[in-house]
Amino acid sequence: MDFGKVSPKELESVDFSLPKEPAANKLVLSGIKTKHPEIYIGCAKWGRKEWIGKIYPKGTKDANFLEHYVKHYNSIELNATHYKIYDAAAIAKWAAKAKGIDFKFCPKVPQAISHYSGFNNVDAITDSFLEGILAFKEHLGPVFLQVSERFSPNQRDKLFNYLRSLPVDLQFFLEVRHPDWFTDKIIRKELFDTLRSLNIGAVITDTAGRRDCAHMELTVPKTFIRYVGNSLHKTDYTRTDAWIKRLKYWMDHGLEELYYFMHMHNEATSPELTIYLVDKINKELDVKLKKPVFINKQQDLF
Repeated sequence: MDFGKVSPKELESVDFSLPKEPAANKLVLSGIKTKHPEIYIGCAKWGRKEWIGKIYPKGTKDANFLEHYVKHYNSIELNATHYKIYDAAAIAKWAAKAKGIDFKFCPKVPQAISHYSGFNNVDAITDSFLEGILAFKEHLGPVFLQVSERFSPNQRDKLFNYLRSLPVDLQFFLEVRHPDWFTDKIIRKELFDTLRSLNIGAVITDTAGRRDCAHMELTVPKTFIRYVGNSLHKTDYTRTDAWIKRLKYWMDHGLEELYYFMHMHNEATSPELTIYLVDKINKELDVKLKKPVFINKQQDLF
């Protein structure tokens, strides 16, 4: 992911501290510790050739990447659906790779809807997309709608009307990127109030060059975090530590589900930081999440 990428020199001066807890989060958190939170950790794609010889066996073919991916992660931020609408037969083949395990696919809404339609005349294409992803069945996680950085709050009525048209029996999360969603306090409040009223989550994107997108707002008792690291720069570890503290606070106060997706500008090192993240989560939250297992065990050392 290149969104929010800064130069190595700029990286040294970024303030990565997370914003203070928004007061409105109390509207969706019960205040009571969640006994058995659902925690899902993943990446954006399983088709990473850089992972061959690292977590995928040498010689692994493209067609077999997913069957190896599900051994290391329990979810995927499914960007493939952003570029193409897949029918139920294709989706069912992916779901079959996760048969018998607790694994969630979190499909991204097609760009034909989110980026190029202006949310005009999208009922048919939305129906086609949803009909396809329902084939994930028990493996279907939240559906992720990202609007482009050019999509400003001036067009919010069309966006909000589209959100109101979505089926209420599926969990949706929205990511906005245009700076005006965050700088204008009235618009910001309207956005999160609207999502809260519709039971739609707010994606939190933590990336170096756009600190406003790491807003910390919870509009449902669940969160969907897109963390963008910097190839194991020292700040990747301190940032992860800060996230662990915030996640523990949220779960101590009623957060029910966590979806945390690891991104890098160079995805080759995503497994290494995932191991660091999962080790910390398991220790601090007293859970037993699986983590990537390296073919060469010496790589799994810090």
